[in-house]
Amino acid sequence: MAYAVKELYYTLQGEGAQTGRPAVFLRFSGCNLWSGMERDRANAICNFCDTDFVGVDGPGGGKFASAGLLAQAAAETWPDVLDGAGKPYVICTGGEPLLQIDAPLIDALHDEGFEIGVETNGTIAAPAGLDWICVSPKAEAPLVQREGDELKLVYRQEKAPPAQFDRLAFDFFYLQPMDGPSLQAHTAAAIEYCKANPKWRLSVQTHKMLGIA
Repeated sequence: MAYAVKELYYTLQGEGAQTGRPAVFLRFSGCNLWSGMERDRANAICNFCDTDFVGVDGPGGGKFASAGLLAQAAAETWPDVLDGAGKPYVICTGGEPLLQIDAPLIDALHDEGFEIGVETNGTIAAPAGLDWICVSPKAEAPLVQREGDELKLVYRQEKAPPAQFDRLAFDFFYLQPMDGPSLQAHTAAAIEYCKANPKWRLSVQTHKMLGIA
């Protein structure tokens, strides 16, 4: 199949359990919870998204005719000077990456030496072979992917209290304060919740603080 990619670039992971890790970000176009158009935001299931995932016009973006071509482009994004210095890591994100990720792409990325992480809203079952699964549940969206490495809940969502996810099969549980005009209040509330419920940890978007992509 062909793959539609918004952007492809090298940076540091800015949030969650892998914060600070160098990675190739592979951002796929499209999502099943919001069109990405501002005119549709108010009525979207996920109406607080802070990411542009529309089109294929970002840095390194485009339409890739095969899994091999996309994996090659990802490999070329990982700096040559780092060959042999740490396991290459690619983060597949979006939008919703599981609309496009399939077995041929997973195999092709592994063939290029990558460890593969995915950041998903959890509404689609993850295919076999992914190395790190981070699920970010959205209120009023079905949660199909109920196990993985990391659950990262944007907080607060009125209809998605953390307690409803406590017993799912994840290794790490994070609250990430919802960005926007109420960020300070959301951060304070998340801190207090984590202090009262030590199973949960605080995730902050360090890439925004540092001004990196």
